[in-house]
Amino acid sequence: MGRKIARVLLTLFGGILMYSVFAAAVPLINEVTHWQIEALNQLILTISGAVLGGLIFYFLSPVIIKVSISVASMVEGQFQRIPVHDILIGTVGLVVGLIVANLIGFALYGIPIIGDYLPIVSNVVVGYLGLSVALKKREEIASALGLGGARSAGRGGRSNKDVYKILDTSAIIDGRVADLSRTGFLEGVLIVPSFVLEELRHIADSSDLMRRNRGRRGLDILNAIQQEEEVRVEIVERDFEDLSEVDSKLVRLAQVMHGKILTTDYNLNKVSELQGVPVLNINELANAIKPVVLPGEEMTVQIMREGKEVGQGVAYLDDGTMIVVDQGKKRIGENVPVVVTSVLQTSAGRMIFARLR
Repeated sequence: MGRKIARVLLTLFGGILMYSVFAAAVPLINEVTHWQIEALNQLILTISGAVLGGLIFYFLSPVIIKVSISVASMVEGQFQRIPVHDILIGTVGLVVGLIVANLIGFALYGIPIIGDYLPIVSNVVVGYLGLSVALKKREEIASALGLGGARSAGRGGRSNKDVYKILDTSAIIDGRVADLSRTGFLEGVLIVPSFVLEELRHIADSSDLMRRNRGRRGLDILNAIQQEEEVRVEIVERDFEDLSEVDSKLVRLAQVMHGKILTTDYNLNKVSELQGVPVLNINELANAIKPVVLPGEEMTVQIMREGKEVGQGVAYLDDGTMIVVDQGKKRIGENVPVVVTSVLQTSAGRMIFARLR
């Protein structure tokens, strides 16, 4: 709907623009060529120009709208990365610079020939100097005004220069992101896109009991994260109407905000890497910090069930790592000492092979 309205407005703009051009051009042509175009013909020419301008802008409007959206997204992404203190201090510096430039401009008006143009130059030059000096001295200005460090980001004293971590639905529902944030290992600003929040709400309203429970768990976890004083969470009201899939929107948002996607989704991980978007996969982190088990190490485990091969038994470590015990089938339900023979690392996690001691 928005694109259709924009297309109509651009068509009207093109018609009015060309009407104005033709209306100004016809008298000029009469004056230069002495043709003396009649009033009726002048009206026909201006109306034809308006129709031509409207048609040109109508057919060019999809390209204009697409380019405008891309430029707006880029500008918005850059502004989102600028700390609020920098924006406020830069604005103050620009205003002060413009005030000084106008005071200087009064003295420049009296200069012959170029006096009318010098105030414009002084506004541009002195205004830029005011903005530049304010940004370079922002730390001192903020301290003098009692605003604290210009790079401070409020709660937790985090820096706005930290990379944004954009949460996807799987990471929120998984729940471990809350524990990571609480421990302080996950620094920076956690971004929750509005379309991810909407997907969570849809899951929480699902008729399927399991999906509904997962959705409500995700909303509870997100609420718990927001309550943490040391964690900064921002909900970004940004959507991409040209994309239908949430994963594609996440990748686009990460590109716009120059952030990293925080997920447990294997497919999203691979798609993001292909498009050059950094990913923080919680599963990979969990695998990386699992206790190292070396061949020859001894441990005591409880055989829980039989394995796939003949005579094998299966046990588990506290972190869920599977241990396949040779000849352990006959000891199901018992706590037995075993010796590790080998360790296999797979994409699904770590698997340990052992034998009875």
